[in-house]
Amino acid sequence: MRLLRPPRVRNALFVLFLTGAGAAPLAAQAIGQGFELERQGRLSDAATVYLTTLRGEPANLAALLGLERVLPGLGRLAELLPLVRRAEVVDTASMLLRAVELRVYAGLDQTDSVRAAAERWIARAPGDESPWREWAVALEDQRQFDDARAVLQRGRRALGRATALAFELADLAQRTGDWESAATEWGTLVVSNPAQAANAVAQLADAPEDQHDKMIRALTGPAALAATRRLGAELLLGWGDPMRAWTLFAPTVATPSQDAVLALRRFADRATTVPGPEAKRVRGLALNRFADFVPGALAVQARATAARALLDAGDRVGARAALEQVAADPAAAADAQALAKATLVEILIGDGLLDSAAATLAATGDRLSGEDRQALRYALVRARLARGELDRAEQLLASDSSVDALALKGWVALYRGDLKRAGDLFREAGPYAGERRGATERAAMLALLQQIGAAQNRDLGAALLLLARGDSAAAVGALRRAAGGLPAGSGRVDVLLVAGQIAMALGGTHDTTAVELFAEIVSGSPGGDRGAAPPAAELAWARLLLRRGKAEDAVAHLEHLILTYPGSAVVPEARRELERAKGAIPRS
Repeated sequence: MRLLRPPRVRNALFVLFLTGAGAAPLAAQAIGQGFELERQGRLSDAATVYLTTLRGEPANLAALLGLERVLPGLGRLAELLPLVRRAEVVDTASMLLRAVELRVYAGLDQTDSVRAAAERWIARAPGDESPWREWAVALEDQRQFDDARAVLQRGRRALGRATALAFELADLAQRTGDWESAATEWGTLVVSNPAQAANAVAQLADAPEDQHDKMIRALTGPAALAATRRLGAELLLGWGDPMRAWTLFAPTVATPSQDAVLALRRFADRATTVPGPEAKRVRGLALNRFADFVPGALAVQARATAARALLDAGDRVGARAALEQVAADPAAAADAQALAKATLVEILIGDGLLDSAAATLAATGDRLSGEDRQALRYALVRARLARGELDRAEQLLASDSSVDALALKGWVALYRGDLKRAGDLFREAGPYAGERRGATERAAMLALLQQIGAAQNRDLGAALLLLARGDSAAAVGALRRAAGGLPAGSGRVDVLLVAGQIAMALGGTHDTTAVELFAEIVSGSPGGDRGAAPPAAELAWARLLLRRGKAEDAVAHLEHLILTYPGSAVVPEARRELERAKGAIPRS
């Protein structure tokens, strides 16, 4: 990104400015006509218009700038020099005329004259950066980069300010590919003017990747000041290294100050443009630090946003700490405290801190809506169930007769082995309680209970509780044993099917167990159990074989399924799998 506008663009802007205000009406009309002729590519005609204007107004800057644009293309730039000198006699104080003079001399390759004109200007304005800047720009426009750099460095020494001409030196360094020097110059500038940090980041962000390390070293060396370290950190953040960026940035904002507050806000905002969980985490860390330094509602809002960012990044500990501060802040609005506590309950449940979650939920009082409170209580119930804490889960549901509560009570009854009560509660809850996944699971369980038909079965309940607690491997063996205890024709193969599907989902060495279970179901268990389980088991078996690369064996099972169970609901799926399996067999 170029810091300085090229002369032609800069001149065009002057024309637009001067023709819009301050020029005499006739001159303005003429300048507008000349500009239109330029746009049409009629450079000679445009030059005539500008020259005519200067006969009446020798110091008309718009006309001079117009000639600066068109005469080089006509090979007539030398004609401009006496016109500029005449204008300087009329307007002795114009900085812009002196800049034109420098550029004309440079364009004519009159290096000595460029130097002499610049020296005269410097003598008239000894503390001004403008003559040094325009001298360097004139040389840059002629691609005399080394000479331009020497002028800028000499100007800095003459002006006696470490930050003098830093913009120009940084821009020149970028143009010549010296990104390390560009970073150094921007670092020098932001020390004296922190408001330039955003501009510095924008200018340096596009540096080639092979320059990044050198630039960061230049900005964050042992003697680097806080402002330059922040600049390096922001660059690293944009370059996709958020944690290293935060490591560099955090020590520079350890104590409150206006600069630290602004830097934290900018760092957090920049983190939103960087993908990935690490960027979310450092955004949360920056907002948390920002909240430490600002008062009242602004701090509460920042901390709540920080908690969400940390939670999205997977930093539950950091998110929990931020929310605890909001929940305990007496200055926080009641609704903000309630929201913080509600989110905190979710995190505590996710972290398995169920007693703390219950206490925090109780502490919200009536500040949460009934619906929000109920949703959190049900999440707590499900967490209790997943821990096997059936009594405590039931206590939370004791006085609740909603359909969602009935569905949860059904699971409690099921895990205790009270199959009849579980079925009754599932039916009473209906298909609309909870989320769609929960309704599907209840429907499948109701179908299984109907096949079994028994009122009680503690072994089955205990096996299903193992599954709910996440111990799938143990659940497979427990379900297999529970199936062995069922009478023939009373859901034995259906329970074995559940066990086989779980084993198949586990994969690895459990595939062998899954095959054994599917084979037992398909071949017919003692007593001749039939129904939906055998075709479903054979379809799962075929899919398992396909997963293991045994397409020919899978085809045999799928063809057997389609022929043996033509009325089964799984036949359409079996036909699709058969096409896929045949496509996987190499042609000889």
